[in-house]
Amino acid sequence: MSTRHPIIAITGSSGAGTTSVTRTFDNIFRREGINAAVIEGDSFHRHDRVEMKLRLAEAEKAGNKNFSHFGPENNLFPELEALFRDYAATGKGKRRKYLHDPEEAAPYKQGPGTFTPWEDVPADTDLLFYEGLHGAVVTPEINIAQHPDLLIGVVPVINLEWIQKLYRDKKQRGYSTEAVTDTILRRMPDYVNYICPQFMHTHVNFQRVPMVDTSNPFIARDIPSADESMVVIRFSQPKGIDFQYLLNMIDASFMSRANTIVVPGGKMELSMQLIFTPFVWRMMDRKKKAA
Repeated sequence: MSTRHPIIAITGSSGAGTTSVTRTFDNIFRREGINAAVIEGDSFHRHDRVEMKLRLAEAEKAGNKNFSHFGPENNLFPELEALFRDYAATGKGKRRKYLHDPEEAAPYKQGPGTFTPWEDVPADTDLLFYEGLHGAVVTPEINIAQHPDLLIGVVPVINLEWIQKLYRDKKQRGYSTEAVTDTILRRMPDYVNYICPQFMHTHVNFQRVPMVDTSNPFIARDIPSADESMVVIRFSQPKGIDFQYLLNMIDASFMSRANTIVVPGGKMELSMQLIFTPFVWRMMDRKKKAA
């Protein structure tokens, strides 16, 4: 953690909905005039798209049915921790970008599914903002979770997470239900060992819970809407959180435990604005005083 060079990290599985949280922070940064160094978790995968397909085929041929993007063998965990550690200490570090599609790749004159060269994080940024799969990973060799000043988990209930992944991969990427199901099954050991344990270390968790039947996610025709959901917000350190203010500001919200508030799904973004804007204010205030 760092007063001069703070870090905010959002962590969650593929299809969990971390992008919506990122959008909220984009709005906060723009409104508050904050210059953030943005880091996408995909850029710390070990292999580009073509190489990953080759490695997957090799793993399957060798009898490895659990080769996935979730585990340490296919990610640069030491490099990610080094970025967090270096940025917290100096405001500097190394990053690159993963180019997801032709539109992203065109300005770099590269193919989609490739990485840009490593480069320095821009100078004089106000904070580092990470969004990806592994912002709170802890293993015997590395401890990424110790570095962020604000660590946020996005964790929909598992059936909803699968529905979101199935819908995205089928509609946007053209995959079959069988192909997506195979990916879910292949990732399960790494999901259990490297994704789930991260949420022990997060400061705030957002878990969307559908209020409609999702008992068989593999036949769902659409994603339950925000208005068909509730969001469980759990604080690991509730001291200093003004729960009464949040209850007053968010209609139909209630406390389920001493450290947990439940809000309507349609109020998730408002909740984030109310919760995280003061966090960012305090970060920038401490940074200014330290300077």
